[in-house]
Amino acid sequence: MEILLVGGAVRDELLGLEVRERDWVVVGSTPEAMTAQGFRPVGKDFPVFLHPDTNEEYALARTERKSGRGYKGFTVHADPEVTLEEDLERRDLTINAIAKDSEGRLIDPFSGLADIEMRRLRHVSPAFIEDPLRILRVARFAARFRYLGFSVADETMLLMRTMVDAGELTDLVAERVWRETESALTTRNPEVYFSVLYECGALKTVFPELARLFGVPQPERWHPEIDTGIHTLMVLAQAANLSEDTAVRFAALTHDLGKGITPPEKWPSHRGHEELSVALVLALCARLKVPNEYRDLAVHVARFHGHCHRAAELRPRTILKVFEGVDAFRRPERFE
Repeated sequence: MEILLVGGAVRDELLGLEVRERDWVVVGSTPEAMTAQGFRPVGKDFPVFLHPDTNEEYALARTERKSGRGYKGFTVHADPEVTLEEDLERRDLTINAIAKDSEGRLIDPFSGLADIEMRRLRHVSPAFIEDPLRILRVARFAARFRYLGFSVADETMLLMRTMVDAGELTDLVAERVWRETESALTTRNPEVYFSVLYECGALKTVFPELARLFGVPQPERWHPEIDTGIHTLMVLAQAANLSEDTAVRFAALTHDLGKGITPPEKWPSHRGHEELSVALVLALCARLKVPNEYRDLAVHVARFHGHCHRAAELRPRTILKVFEGVDAFRRPERFE
């Protein structure tokens, strides 16, 4: 039996980042041998155990093969004969497919170290296509590590486009989409997550309300970037600079959704887009099962953001209406 550190812990250590969680792979063992040593089984779909002292996760080396549609359509094979390289090959990105043994030696069969040095997010193998959620994971890693200079490798972006064109994203489960998205919203550059999804074509499937914004013009006097999609990503980036609150960032992302359904003959004007945005925010949140906290703030921002820009010009009665509309007297933190 051999135990090695794998995945994000090795990657983050190589990047000089704080290692918050450690995951281990166990080669050459069985569930019976693990429990005999005091490890507690916790995995439902594959053999994962908690260390009796540290509570860190130890997973038996395994392979995975696609056997059906959806995120549960995988056949897992965990056996003492499964090699470390076979276990690493099932992982999504090369930077996550590096192991470190007890002597501190790196095992890097897929050149993840070189990709770390090149600041490149590259898929491990063609098996990447077997799990469409990996497209969102790549976008999330691109957002998380943009400040370090990482970008998606050309060949990986091409593969992601191929998956989108093949309709692979239609089986994504709403809860998993939201989980990846909420995690992306915590990063320094959440706008990169949506930019990558747009570039590979996934945005129109996962977030059609956002995808419709690209190519829609706005008055240049107020929006020199003109394109509403670009404007939305700029607003999200600025929100991320100003606040770590993911609900605030989500509200910034969705504040202008109504502009995506303005009839082209009315461009670049978008009169009345606020209430259209509210309806689209509600639909998006219902589809992806977005928490009520996010939904409620996003609705208020979509409805009233135009008033905020003109606050100094508004009549007292209108200002009072805004305060009442956003429940400011009970939730004053919304204006902090």
